[in-house]
Amino acid sequence: MVDLPIVLVLLGIAVAGVAVTARYRGDMRAVRERIESLESRVARTACGPIGYVRVGDGYPVLVVHGNAGGFDQGLMLAGWTIDPGFQVIAPSRFGYPGSPMPPRASVAMQADAFAVLLDALAIERAAVVGYSAGSASALQFAVCHPDRVSALVLVEPVAPGKGPVMPKPIFTVFFKSDFIYWATITGFWPIVGGPWAGVPPGKRLSPKDKAEVRMLLSSLLPVSARVDGSSFDIYVSTPGLLNATESDYPFGSIRTPALVISAVDDPLALHENARALVEKIPNARLQAVSGGGHILLGHHEEVRRGIAEFLRRTVASPLNEKGK
Repeated sequence: MVDLPIVLVLLGIAVAGVAVTARYRGDMRAVRERIESLESRVARTACGPIGYVRVGDGYPVLVVHGNAGGFDQGLMLAGWTIDPGFQVIAPSRFGYPGSPMPPRASVAMQADAFAVLLDALAIERAAVVGYSAGSASALQFAVCHPDRVSALVLVEPVAPGKGPVMPKPIFTVFFKSDFIYWATITGFWPIVGGPWAGVPPGKRLSPKDKAEVRMLLSSLLPVSARVDGSSFDIYVSTPGLLNATESDYPFGSIRTPALVISAVDDPLALHENARALVEKIPNARLQAVSGGGHILLGHHEEVRRGIAEFLRRTVASPLNEKGK
């Protein structure tokens, strides 16, 4: 005879498996619907297809997303930190949704892709806001195409100096499978959420903070559509910028007005690196944020004001010129 408790345990496991599968499918369906609702477009350019979203009117701001992002993450970050009076152009960088990874890709090639995207949109000049790992191509854009960049903002940027790099086993296990990543952030988010989102160790999270961490972690789905870009960011562009020489990134040649925003307690993009970066760029200034970690928890309004004031002083009021 089969032991009844064993049957009940197996039945419970099966029921739980069905429930988990149903929840996963429902959450992934919601992810797809969220991305589709953004009504992204694809520009066919000399640098290949470029997926992007364009929202609003006013002076154009090219938003450069961070690691494991895409046009959708760029739009989310813009919603947190950019005044809605500006026009936001949020492209996917190479290897992210709508923008395939070209052969022998480089950060300089990505900068060229920004230029041809602006060409396709009939925009001569734009302000550029680069977030986190997006700072590499934002900086290269300012170096290689200075006539296209009217102002440069770097938010929690990767910058030369010390910095963590994700071990390959963690990336391989958790950031290539949609189901494994989803299961991890769903079942174990209090454990992984802080480190993966750049929350300072020991920081107590308010309900709003928790919601924003969850939003960021969920925005990485589907990770399978972002794996090429994430791998490039983690193992090529970020180490390249952390260890950059003046020949790699001639910061001294950047004449564009620049604002660097950095939280003093960011465990991923270290504040000391941001301060040193400001010293390397001739027309740069630092906006130090007193806390909030890598995603500036509790400080989004402060950052939004800082960016808006900087852009109004350096380029235009958000509701008049349109970058032509």
